[in-house]
Amino acid sequence: MSLSRIPFFHGVRLKISPLRSVLFVCLGNICRSPLAEGIFKSVLEAEGKAEGVLIDSAGTNGYHTGEAPDARSIKVAGRHGIDISGQQCRQLAADDFDRFELIVGMDRMNIAAIEKRRPVGATAQAGLLYEIALGHPKQIPDPYYGTEADFEAVYRMILAASKGLSARF
Repeated sequence: MSLSRIPFFHGVRLKISPLRSVLFVCLGNICRSPLAEGIFKSVLEAEGKAEGVLIDSAGTNGYHTGEAPDARSIKVAGRHGIDISGQQCRQLAADDFDRFELIVGMDRMNIAAIEKRRPVGATAQAGLLYEIALGHPKQIPDPYYGTEADFEAVYRMILAASKGLSARF
C-alpha cells in the first residue's frame, strides 16, 4: 500500500511496520468483537502470522462481563471452523490503551466510547475496523436483535475486514 493510501485516524498515521497487537471492541463484547477476535486469529494462523501477536476483544460496557459470547456468534463461528466458545466477555479497561497498539471499534458509537475512555498519554491508535482494514468508512452492524442471517452477514463483513487488516501484521 502506498503512503498516500494509508488512512489517518484521529490525526495519526497508522504504522507501516508490522503491528503486534489488536483489540476488537463492540458494545457488550458478546456478538461482533468476539467474532472479530476469533476470525482474525484464524486469518493470521492461516497466513502463518499469528505467533507472538496479541489479539483480544472487549466491550464498551460491562453488562456481560464474565459471560461467554452470544450463542449465535458461537454458532456462526463454529460453522466456519472457529471456536470462540471459550472466550469471556470483558469491559474495555484503561490499561488496554497501552497493552494494544491498535484498538478497533465495530461502529462509530464504539469509537466515540473508546475515545471517551482514552487515558491521557495513551499510546494505542484507534479507528473503525472496516476503515482501517479496507479504507471504507463502513460500520459493522450489531446483529443482536436480528436473525441468524444477520450474524452470518456480520461474519462475512468481519472476515473481509480481517483479511484486509492482516496486511498490517
